[in-house]
Amino acid sequence: MEARSGLRRLHSIAGLVPVGAFLVFHLWTNRQAARGADAFDAAARRLQEMPLALAAEVLLIAFPLAFHALYGLYLAATRDPGWPSPAPARRVLSRIQRVTGVVVFVFLFFHLWTARLVQIREHSSVDLFRLMQAALASPWIAALYAVGIFAAIVHLSTGVWTFADAWGLLTSRGARAATAAAAAAVFAVLAVWGVAALRGFALKP
Repeated sequence: MEARSGLRRLHSIAGLVPVGAFLVFHLWTNRQAARGADAFDAAARRLQEMPLALAAEVLLIAFPLAFHALYGLYLAATRDPGWPSPAPARRVLSRIQRVTGVVVFVFLFFHLWTARLVQIREHSSVDLFRLMQAALASPWIAALYAVGIFAAIVHLSTGVWTFADAWGLLTSRGARAATAAAAAAVFAVLAVWGVAALRGFALKP
């Protein structure tokens, strides 16, 4: 049980930091699309030119993301939605986390295919704004992106609560209220950024 509890805590912290932090940073960068092609491309270029960018991407994002995703799928396949707490609210959150987690898992591969792996040998020279603008011109791709981004935001915001639960931080009514407020704030801010990014790519540069 202690090993399971330790893995659950590690799973929760990997989902919040650094994976959750990366989602926040990613959406913050993408919202620059609302300011036009030049602003977005400049922001993307700054990221690509960061020292040790590839190493940081692999060690700080890819590895924690892989652990969080694979262990999350394992939990979804082997644990009751009420584990480790049978409380009704916990069961609802667990179901939301599982559904959105699977959606995000699939969406990540789609996103990599459409935005990251295309022209991989010359990725740094690709005009990402026009690449995304061309992709999102398709109603189907735009819909898939909207669903994927929404699922990621819901997964992270509900994950704020499950993180606090996993680490035993919900011991008082005040703590639960503060955690719920933090989760709602995360959802609201990221939803605004996500909509701004999608609307920005739809505009003519």
